[in-house]
Amino acid sequence: MNGDSPTVFSFIGRINNSPHEGGLEQGKAMFTVGILTISDAVSRGQRDDTSGDNVENVIGRLDSLLTKREVVPDEREQISSRLREWSDRDGLDLVLTTGGTGLAPRDVTPEATRDVIEREVPGLAEIMRLKTAEQNAHAVLSRAVVGARGKTLIVNLPGSPKGVIETLETVLPVLPHAIQILSGIQADHTPPGGAQEGHGHHGDHHGHSHP
Repeated sequence: MNGDSPTVFSFIGRINNSPHEGGLEQGKAMFTVGILTISDAVSRGQRDDTSGDNVENVIGRLDSLLTKREVVPDEREQISSRLREWSDRDGLDLVLTTGGTGLAPRDVTPEATRDVIEREVPGLAEIMRLKTAEQNAHAVLSRAVVGARGKTLIVNLPGSPKGVIETLETVLPVLPHAIQILSGIQADHTPPGGAQEGHGHHGDHHGHSHP
């Protein structure tokens, strides 16, 4: 395991230092995005949706098209219903949630997300916690989940206006590649900001055609 560490952390460094450029590579097509703010206070009009605004600003650095943005309270069924709708009916490429990922009794976003996703992508959630914990030790308390439902990637982000920026920026450079893979697009496996390294980073996905 120790022999693998330099490769892992050099890859993390390239993620953090690479330019925030995106878009699906074949034809540079935009990918579609939905932002779901999960907050009792925002849904009641008691607080502005600053975190949702910050998510929109950061994801706007990529070649993306925001097609959905809504606010729901911290209710598990309402959250999961909206995630299913945006994935199945609207066919969004990426859904970003903000809020409800902590330990408070009303924080149910991870549970609602697991109700919906078909496959988890634990590496993204792990790197979000790892890198943001360097700035704020409380980040390790996040229970955020990342996963896929069909061809839709769903990413849980924190509800803090500052934390949501730091967390999204951590994974921003790899999101277009993840979306390409889910969409079935033949993708270049060169890591962000670096030369091609090794094989097997995507399991059985080695750039060949899939059945």
